Amino acid sequence: MAVETKTLDVKGMSCGHCVSAVESSVKELDGIETVKVDLSSNKVTVSFDETKVQLAQVKEAIEETGYDVA
Repeated sequence: MAVETKTLDVKGMSCGHCVSAVESSVKELDGIETVKVDLSSNKVTVSFDETKVQLAQVKEAIEETGYDVA
C-alpha cells in the first residue's frame, strides 16, 4: 500500500458543521486513511492509499460539499 499525505487549502469553511461536512465527504471515498480539518488555517490534511483513490477525487469530494480547494 502506497500511503500519500497531502495538505490542501480549502476556502469557505467557518464552523464545526463545515469541518464535519468535509470530513464526512472525504471519508466516504475508498482508500482514505485519515482526514484532519484545521478550521483556523483553512487546511485539510488527508492520508490516502494512492492505489485506490487519487488526489483529484479528494478535491472533487470537498468541492461537491460546497467549498473551494485552492
